[in-house]
Amino acid sequence: MGDRSKTRSQVKDESRKRGLVAGGAAVATGVATATVGVVPLTVAGLAGTGYLTYRWWKHRAKNGLKF
Repeated sequence: MGDRSKTRSQVKDESRKRGLVAGGAAVATGVATATVGVVPLTVAGLAGTGYLTYRWWKHRAKNGLKF
């Protein structure tokens, strides 16, 4: 399944941190889009947010955590 050197609580903590980073990136992208409205900035923000969200989902799936 996942990395066997970490305890279940450590994996959950890491997942929580990754989720907060992905959520924070989504909020920052939304705020930047609403206030600045620059299309290239929006596209870059969405790409970054998508990548962080993908890594979070992949981490949860790899370690057998429910969504």
